[in-house]
Amino acid sequence: MAVSAESVPRRYTYPDLATFPDDHLRREIIDGELIVNPAPVTRHQSAVAAILVALFNYAKACGGKALCAPYDVVLALDNVVEPDVLFIRSEHLDRLGAKYLEGPPDLVVEISSPSTRRLELVRKRELYQRFGVPEYWYVDLELDRVEVYVLEEDGYPAPGIKYPGEALETAGLPGLSVPVTEALGVD
Repeated sequence: MAVSAESVPRRYTYPDLATFPDDHLRREIIDGELIVNPAPVTRHQSAVAAILVALFNYAKACGGKALCAPYDVVLALDNVVEPDVLFIRSEHLDRLGAKYLEGPPDLVVEISSPSTRRLELVRKRELYQRFGVPEYWYVDLELDRVEVYVLEEDGYPAPGIKYPGEALETAGLPGLSVPVTEALGVD
């Protein structure tokens, strides 16, 4: 049976992103599929700011680089994401280009939004695992907790769960401590 051109979905790649207008929408590519999301809400941005400041201060003291969206992470030509926050350790700064990071960050942080929950908990988590992101934090604003995924030889096991009153710490960034309350965007 012949397949018509109309029935084959288009596969997007990184160069396609440059062809879109600057309209404040977030565009990512997962396995060639274009994903478009609206701008996030205030609490989401407060959480991004708190985590970014903590990672920025850590980078100033210990080395590395903290960045936030919009900033492309090119895992492969057909897998380009914009994590809410990411961290690159000093020994991996050679992956940074003028416009994007080529390869996996050392830490990825995604903050929940109602429209992106499934994308971040399933598709992006699987993508980060596949491309070897050592640690993935999913900040769940709906459940007021943070899920911490640490990559092991056979993938991400069940996450460690952190709640308000606790702190986010990681062996990959010794000395970093982010209060969960701040990470949840709670003032």
